Amino acid sequence: MMLYKLIPPSVVTATIQLPASKSISNRALIINALGKGIYPPENLSDCDDTQVMIKALTEGKETIDIMAAGTAMRFLTAYLSVTPGERTITGTARMQQRPIQILVNALRELGAEIEYVHNEGYPPLCIKGAELKGNEITLKGNVSSQYISALLMIGPALKDGLTLHLSGEIISRPYINLTLQLMQDFGAKAAWTSPNSISVAPQLYQSIPFKVESDWSAASYWYQIAALSPKAEIELLGLFHNSYQGDSRGAEVFSRLGITTEFTSQGVKLKKTGKAPERLEEDFVDIPDLAQTFVVTCALLNIPFRFTGLQSLKIKETDRIAALRAELKKLGYVIEEENDSILMWNGERCEPEETPVIETYEDHRMAMAFAPAIIRHPNLLIADPQVVTKSYPGYWEDLKQAGFQVINEG
Repeated sequence: MMLYKLIPPSVVTATIQLPASKSISNRALIINALGKGIYPPENLSDCDDTQVMIKALTEGKETIDIMAAGTAMRFLTAYLSVTPGERTITGTARMQQRPIQILVNALRELGAEIEYVHNEGYPPLCIKGAELKGNEITLKGNVSSQYISALLMIGPALKDGLTLHLSGEIISRPYINLTLQLMQDFGAKAAWTSPNSISVAPQLYQSIPFKVESDWSAASYWYQIAALSPKAEIELLGLFHNSYQGDSRGAEVFSRLGITTEFTSQGVKLKKTGKAPERLEEDFVDIPDLAQTFVVTCALLNIPFRFTGLQSLKIKETDRIAALRAELKKLGYVIEEENDSILMWNGERCEPEETPVIETYEDHRMAMAFAPAIIRHPNLLIADPQVVTKSYPGYWEDLKQAGFQVINEG
């Protein structure tokens, strides 16, 4: 097992070229492929998820292995359903345990030919691409937004377009809006027609030159470093003021933890104000990928919190609720959970381990959210640090550039 030991600098001074947004990269690739794009999207993410998507779209193989990339599995399942040819799509052992029945049922309802290769409801899938005749679907609004986005993106390729109704509470509206925004950028007519319905016209995408913006989820770890460091001057490149990404809201939440954001022509500059709340309450239903960042940050700043809207955390790369509680306990923080969707801390402490080894559970965000904890817990080690390649392959190099020592302990 690889272990990283980190030594933080006394002052963090850095200008960081953040990775490109994975969410935007993966959507732009699918939309560009559906539109038979002649311009490849620029500044694509170099993370695993995007690399497997590029391979799948360019290699033309009969068996597509997307490894651990959930986004690629979902988006490509829909894409292959409307693309001529017969292909099998598979992934890692863990990927073959991640349910996909909701999406497959929806696609079958539209007329797609999809068979389960092994277990009913799970990858691998055998997909025969064809022209789909269906044009209307109803899904629960609390399903993964990736299912919804996968269906929306193929909407313009359907003979009669697509009307999608979402019932009950819609949990990931920003990700759905991101998809709609990108579809519109590429010339599709796609929009909400009511608070719970989206209509997509049957009109092919246009090929346009497109540049991907930097990733706000990745930016959150630098905000965290700024919040935990005694002194920090950090500039993050490639972030846009009017971002399509829901996770840009992280900047507003961090402003309450004493980190302000100044937009420049290049990106953002972070400044410490020294302000801190007595307690932080926040609903994460629209920004679930930032939950780990804020749980770790608040505990280490000794700010009690109550975070709701975390119901999607159990089905991410790992059960993130259980993982956060287990690893923070090693650092001496007793985090409580409620209803599988709330994490809270009232300030309760326990005896920390002398040399805590933070397990990362094959989850990139566990490694990146816990690495900055070294600023307050100098003895901690990060296990399996290479998991960061999923979304931010240059994370450890960027930490070195910011003055951290990163030592491989075996």
